[in-house]
Amino acid sequence: MSAVTAKERQIAPHPTALAPSFVASAVWAVSAAVAIAILAAIIGAPLIQSSGHPAFAFKIYRAFSFVCHQIPDRSFHLYGNQFAVCSRCTGIYAGIELATLAYPLTRSLKRTDTPRLIWLFLAAAPLAIDWSLGYFSIWENNHVSRFATGFLLGAAAIFYILPGLIEISSRMAGSLRRRRLRES
Repeated sequence: MSAVTAKERQIAPHPTALAPSFVASAVWAVSAAVAIAILAAIIGAPLIQSSGHPAFAFKIYRAFSFVCHQIPDRSFHLYGNQFAVCSRCTGIYAGIELATLAYPLTRSLKRTDTPRLIWLFLAAAPLAIDWSLGYFSIWENNHVSRFATGFLLGAAAIFYILPGLIEISSRMAGSLRRRRLRES
């Protein structure tokens, strides 16, 4: 019987195996940093505008114009200048940020399974109702209702987004490890 090398003893992880702690933590940290940066840009745009840097503020507003209508009447304002996105989008991004920061307190970063899809639809329902009632002039929604319904959807969405990012990153890291082992 021949001696088995350490390389031969390694078993390839199952495709649905739990993500290694380092990869999961790195994905979470990067996601949290990106969420903080996005919300900082949204709130920072009116501050930058009011502090005499309109060219820089314009670039932020322009970047967000691809994802939001930016209607002034539907946006929060700070120092007389509107946020970079409407109040509903502000709620979505704030929900994503807060849920991303709290994610490790509510569930293990190693888990890549997601809640049942019904929970995402239930989180989207208040937003759809708020939008529909306003669209059909049944009631006038406001900044609070837009922000709150957006926040709920954003907070729920992260429980689907983050596990997917962790799983994709873990598979890529595992693939890279296997390739390096084959090459060595």
